[in-house]
Amino acid sequence: MSIAAPQALLSLGSGGLVGLVLGLVGGGGSILAVPLLVYVVGIDQPHVAIGTAAIAVAVNAAFGLAMHARQGTVRWPCALSFALAGTAGAFLGAAVGKAVDGQRLLALFGLLMVVVAALMLRGNSAGGNPEVRLTTITAPAMMPWLAGAGLAVGILSGFFGIGGGFLIVPGLMLATGMPIANAMGSSLVAVTAFGLSTAASYAYSGLVDWRVAALMIAGGAAGSLAGTRLNRAIAQQKGLLTRLFAGMVMLVGAAVAVKGFSA
Repeated sequence: MSIAAPQALLSLGSGGLVGLVLGLVGGGGSILAVPLLVYVVGIDQPHVAIGTAAIAVAVNAAFGLAMHARQGTVRWPCALSFALAGTAGAFLGAAVGKAVDGQRLLALFGLLMVVVAALMLRGNSAGGNPEVRLTTITAPAMMPWLAGAGLAVGILSGFFGIGGGFLIVPGLMLATGMPIANAMGSSLVAVTAFGLSTAASYAYSGLVDWRVAALMIAGGAAGSLAGTRLNRAIAQQKGLLTRLFAGMVMLVGAAVAVKGFSA
């Protein structure tokens, strides 16, 4: 069955917005994707929206990751260690999340977004060591933090059906001491891995609209390119990217929480 033209255009536009956010701040796209799919594209089953968003966000995050990698902002050993620890958690969280009401999931996660944003605004997130590396010397101190934070964020990511970038970014900063610019580029490794893990679980249960997902991926490719270029321009101004990122998370979180609890 073909998709209607208006819905196709809305799916492309929604994908473009998600890709723009992912390229700009390394996260937040998935929590925008689900409301867009439900309230703009017109998918009336929250769990189908969550599964569809997961695959679209994962692929769009991979586009953004490729561009950040070319800029040299990705700290691969740290990012891969975090992602590997979190992938198992994402599978576990997704299995539990499918049994919970979708609107309640969004409402609770909206509250968590507000808390995370407030903590980021209070911290000195503009600093950090851009030369941080995971080596045989730093691993004994760094790996427990990377594995623990990765597992915890992976569980939350799978449970709520999101990429979790806005949790991955502060998690990487806390575990390694890297600055936010590197954390945002590196976070896309985990966003991709977590999204694919969650999408696989939802696809197994038949909770993915593949036609809409393909259109969102197509729109997201262009959005990721624009967002990554904008990220490079904004990152040159100390502290601005952190405030922009935290402000976006707080506003979207508050809106999602209100809408979820009132549903």
